[in-house]
Amino acid sequence: MNTFDIIIKPLNTEKTTIQKETLNQVSFEVAPKANRIEIKKAVEKIFKVGVEDVRTVNVKGKVKQRGKIVGKRKDWKKAIVTLVPGSTIEFFEGV
Repeated sequence: MNTFDIIIKPLNTEKTTIQKETLNQVSFEVAPKANRIEIKKAVEKIFKVGVEDVRTVNVKGKVKQRGKIVGKRKDWKKAIVTLVPGSTIEFFEGV
């Protein structure tokens, strides 16, 4: 698996902003088959920062209904990456 295929996109929510400011953690949507070691190496290579810890969560897609039609959102994997103290990743600074 290619390094740039592992990390799909950063997650920017209110909760992730608080985690970034207080705990020095950043969240990403990652490839479902990626493991913690691959995620750690990808973040270190792409953003050139030190990674202390990686936690992963498999998020189940919600079932949505609109009238009689029932659909389901896709399942996805989230990685919460704890950075080494002193290093940061700037995504949306100044927006």
